Amino acid sequence: MRNWSWETYWLVGGIAAWLLSPWVFALSLTTGPVEILQQIAFSDIMKTYFCGVCWGLGGLTFGLSMRYLGMSLGMAIALGYCAAFGTLIPPIVDGSFVPSVWVPFHGKIVLLGILVCLLGIAIAGKAGIEKEKGMTEAAKKAAIQEFNFPKGLLVATFSGIMSAFFAFGFKAGTPIVEKSMELGTPSHWSGLVTLIVILAGGLTTNFIWCLVLNLKNRTGYEYFARYQRHAAHGKPLSAIETPTIAQGKETASGLEPQADVSASKIPVLNNYFFSMLAGLVWYLQFFFYQIGESKMGAFKFSSWTLHMASIIIFSSLWGLFLGEWKGSSRKARALLFMGLGTLIGSTLIVGIGNWIGAVSLSH
Repeated sequence: MRNWSWETYWLVGGIAAWLLSPWVFALSLTTGPVEILQQIAFSDIMKTYFCGVCWGLGGLTFGLSMRYLGMSLGMAIALGYCAAFGTLIPPIVDGSFVPSVWVPFHGKIVLLGILVCLLGIAIAGKAGIEKEKGMTEAAKKAAIQEFNFPKGLLVATFSGIMSAFFAFGFKAGTPIVEKSMELGTPSHWSGLVTLIVILAGGLTTNFIWCLVLNLKNRTGYEYFARYQRHAAHGKPLSAIETPTIAQGKETASGLEPQADVSASKIPVLNNYFFSMLAGLVWYLQFFFYQIGESKMGAFKFSSWTLHMASIIIFSSLWGLFLGEWKGSSRKARALLFMGLGTLIGSTLIVGIGNWIGAVSLSH
């Protein structure tokens, strides 16, 4: 993206991720998504939609976690809360936790894997604390411009709890999944219509916030303009709540008044293409997630742990690659790798528990 404010490219990408992609994939791969939704009780649709609205609040603050903590630590803490709440609360609420998880042997293995996952997240959090203690203020600012552990911890906690509502949305959308299969949709595509409703809730939250920022920052013209007024006058673009916040703000604030107006030119088609491509790629995580979740039988709830653990593992590796841990102590880096190893181990344990459960059911 070039010469677009955060709220502009976030909304364009969000429309692709939370509106267009869900409908395109559902219309292509399910049997009559409109008919399915028409036959579902309004209360079930609203519960699923409300979970999406709450998840949208978590998404808005999610980037702030990385703004204050960096990608490695921000994702570890936020997604740690998200994993814990999103995995354990649904089976507890619907009463399946004791008979399906606590009593059978394979259920205990799955539960052990979840606890190991939470341990790995705690170790990653400890690594972040050691990182803060072992780095000078200059080193912290060099890696993450606005590093602030106390503020970041509060934001990450809120974001993680609210983001867990995505998992609650899948649980609330069970009637939609059942109706979808009843009308002939294969089981591995059955969650696509549920995604339409959850993501509509997330779109609502983000759409309102982005429009508020468009009005407040007077950036609404950017959707169709050929030139960026802020850049042309040397003013910083508004940029908030994004994982690349530090770099984005530094780039924006470094803009000086340009005699050459080409410096403020907005490549409109290019910006729309890459914003919407980012939205499509984002959507694909849940496209594949719902396929995997549909194959996990009584242990669907554990799919959320696997999803969160995978995000933490790869985001931590990206954080290392981007130099966020440069200047940190050897102990901090050792703890980070220990946490990542624990998370990888947790995914294997959950997988083994699910496999044993599937074998026992087949017999």
